[in-house]
Amino acid sequence: MQDHMKIAVFHNLPSGGAKRALYGYINYLTKKGHTVDVFVPSTANEEYLPLKNVASTVTIFPIKKSFFGSKLSNFRYLLSVKSSPNDDEKTQRRIAEHINNQDYDVVFSEQDMYTLSPFFLRYIKKPTVYYCPQPSRYHDAILKVVEDRAETKKKGLKSLVGRLKFKYAVMLETKIDSYNASFSKYIISNSYFSRESLLRNYGLDSFVSYLGVDTELFKPLKTSETKSKENFVMSVGTCKPAKGYDFLINSLALVKPKIRPKLVIVSNSSETKWINYLKDLACKRSVELEIKDMIEDAELVKLYNHAKLVLYAPHLEPFGLVPLESMACGTPVVGIKEGGVRESVIHNKTGLLTERDESTFAQATTELLSNDAKRDEMGDNGIKLVRGFWTLEHAGKRLEKHLENALNRYN
Repeated sequence: MQDHMKIAVFHNLPSGGAKRALYGYINYLTKKGHTVDVFVPSTANEEYLPLKNVASTVTIFPIKKSFFGSKLSNFRYLLSVKSSPNDDEKTQRRIAEHINNQDYDVVFSEQDMYTLSPFFLRYIKKPTVYYCPQPSRYHDAILKVVEDRAETKKKGLKSLVGRLKFKYAVMLETKIDSYNASFSKYIISNSYFSRESLLRNYGLDSFVSYLGVDTELFKPLKTSETKSKENFVMSVGTCKPAKGYDFLINSLALVKPKIRPKLVIVSNSSETKWINYLKDLACKRSVELEIKDMIEDAELVKLYNHAKLVLYAPHLEPFGLVPLESMACGTPVVGIKEGGVRESVIHNKTGLLTERDESTFAQATTELLSNDAKRDEMGDNGIKLVRGFWTLEHAGKRLEKHLENALNRYN
């Protein structure tokens, strides 16, 4: 094992689970005595869990906007950001060339919030581990289905042109994502479900390196810090159709009113039209709904502790930290058995996994809401499971081993 490695890290991530996981990785590596220098374009989110708190250094490269770049902006994300893919590529090339000219042993690259597989991979020459949880999902049929549910699409010629432009941009994104990924010689993914998705979409092999959660943060609170369980359930994640919150509302509507809990959704970002749709749906189905945006970690942990259950129903989520955070706090999970959650939640031990059927899901939810002893037992099992395999220490050791393997391949 390498006693000390000099590691360069690249990311262009938004807030959310991926950034939280990266924060944990860097915290582990620096505490183990490795030098970890972070390099990011100016579009990367460094306000949420700023890496300057745990990394050796953080260097931000401004994106230089060019007239030529602005003319090449037929890309999906130009609808939401100001830079073009041409200018982003130039910036990421500068970052890669800077790292290439330094004495780094190995590089750890995260995904890019716009292209997924970053342009950075085309230009980096050092031994590199690319963490890739998923390929582009814009071709997934299920996403088209769930995004149509709210019936919020505008009609008319202007809207039609916009949709055609979006489809063209998605096609470009998918091609760029796949091409950029092809430059990576060492890929790690977050679940076996993800590994199969990468193989199917990229034709590239990867190693599974499971994530972990901060058990110093996500833990059962002392009696003096928390109340007994309250009559609400919660779900966590970006408030958008793919997270399955409408399914949760429809399922809770089938729980008897006498025990039906409030649903609390905790989101790091939201789509206004989708929020309005969810509120209208909850009102029609007589489900009490509360949506909380961008809350502090301390409040999130309290909610995990106060909730009777965490409900989890995203469509084909590659892995998901939410079930681990919930189990670490001693709260069982009721989830849909698809995607990566099948690899973290143990059915009938730390939670219940069901088909995507509202009646079946409601029955599972009712079963645990009505049985305090079973919830407590599952909660204790979840704490033991997380502390035995899913901590940041475990995840950090797994990543450290892959960084060493990538380095040894080049020596």
